[in-house]
Amino acid sequence: MELNMELRGQVFDYLLRHADDRLVLGHRLSEWCGHAPMMEEDLALANIALDLIGQATLLYKLAAKTEGSGRTEDDLAFLRDPSEFRNLQLVEQPNGDFADTIARQFFFDSYDVLFLEKLSLSAYTELAGIAAKALKEAQYHLRHAQRWMLRLGDGTEESHNRLQDSVVNLWCFSKELFVPDNLDHVLVTERIGVDLKAINSSWRETVTDTFREATLDIPGDEQYFASGSRGGYHTEHLGFLLAEMQVLQRTHPGAIW
Repeated sequence: MELNMELRGQVFDYLLRHADDRLVLGHRLSEWCGHAPMMEEDLALANIALDLIGQATLLYKLAAKTEGSGRTEDDLAFLRDPSEFRNLQLVEQPNGDFADTIARQFFFDSYDVLFLEKLSLSAYTELAGIAAKALKEAQYHLRHAQRWMLRLGDGTEESHNRLQDSVVNLWCFSKELFVPDNLDHVLVTERIGVDLKAINSSWRETVTDTFREATLDIPGDEQYFASGSRGGYHTEHLGFLLAEMQVLQRTHPGAIW
């Protein structure tokens, strides 16, 4: 698919936001390495983190190619400030306890499977190919998160209460998953991007069914909901995450190993 100059810039921005989602969430999950509740879960979370960072790498590479300014995937990941990141606020939230991590992962994975299914049909064939590959990984991620939602939600009184609290605390970040901006509208029209509103009902159905089986209550929609992530508005947590993630590249610019 040939991209004119204006569309090239829009696709670049679109690739960045979805690469950022995966890089930031992958980094968050990597923080569990050596600290998970059990060895098997330690490996599972590390593998999911690797999947997400691998997806981010492919999207950053395509973004760099699309931009055509000579920047690399490493430049995009390590040499941008927090205000230049376009990831969802959901994925930058701290790991908290294990229930917080599972609730965050479930909300994102439920969305991501639906998103990647549609993105794999993109008219931008290189992006469609990345989405098709990532979809297989995301389906495993969702199964993993759902199993833990059921295990914790329908487990002991303490595990149930902790997960219910996590769900309530993270619910305010969920609505933003399906709020399109002008860039989304443009790329849907060009058959490149995904119609977020079209997948909202399926996400809600997955969440409702899982919550019912896990004996969890769905929070009400009357509370405050986060917004503005795609425009560079973030919580204070992102700055600390990036400071740790980028410190080596910032301290030794251009270092090669």
